Amino acid sequence: MNTPPILDHKHHDRPSVFEPTSLLREARRQKSIPTGSVPDICVLDPDGDLSRHLQQSGAQRNPYWACYHTELYELDVDGTIVGVLGCAVGASFAVLVAEELFASGCRLLISVTSAGQILPAGPPPYFVLVDRALRDEGTSYHYRPRASYARIGAEALALAQCALRDSATVVQGGVWTTDAPFRETAEAIAFARSETLLAVEMEAAALYALAEAKGYPIICFAHVTNQMGVVENDFEKGESDGNAALVRLVSAIVQTYRAQP
Repeated sequence: MNTPPILDHKHHDRPSVFEPTSLLREARRQKSIPTGSVPDICVLDPDGDLSRHLQQSGAQRNPYWACYHTELYELDVDGTIVGVLGCAVGASFAVLVAEELFASGCRLLISVTSAGQILPAGPPPYFVLVDRALRDEGTSYHYRPRASYARIGAEALALAQCALRDSATVVQGGVWTTDAPFRETAEAIAFARSETLLAVEMEAAALYALAEAKGYPIICFAHVTNQMGVVENDFEKGESDGNAALVRLVSAIVQTYRAQP
């Protein structure tokens, strides 16, 4: 069987010529950004609700973040400063900024993205701790060989499970990662259901492929907020555009992470 061209000429064991440190070096030079580190825990907020709230409330921007495309705001979570990066939507953008965050001092990355419900685990909104993600996007294939799923790392999963063992708003399961949200056909949805996937989103498979390829600790959550617009009054996130629940989620992980020896 012929393989699709996107799988040709991949050399997963070879280093990249273009590295995030090079991009960040030139951005610092051009934008006169001082050398320093981002917080060791960072959050990807693809919808941008928390990031916009922080910006509007006068939160500090991290002065050392040298990305050309985004801004990193600082959030105090139980005395720990967490970096929040908004609107990095989709696999390629999420992985681009994730690479830059780890090159800038991040040690744990949490992604919390909106998702559409595939198999109900309750009435939306609720969170899915993503343990596997169907690789229906392109970015993951640049990091890991062909396989149906990308999976969370064992240590990251153990951390999240420990942090959230008493949570009533988090379930664990698989998701479908697509890079074409308006091509979610009935047939594709039926296949996702047959695979017992709970939700569809746009970043997790690529982030987990990056995590496996480079040994980065990454935890992905799908915030199930909608039924893909097939009912009215959809896409509701709850209190404060979902920010209250998101911060509680992050707080639980931060506390467990800090309590580790």
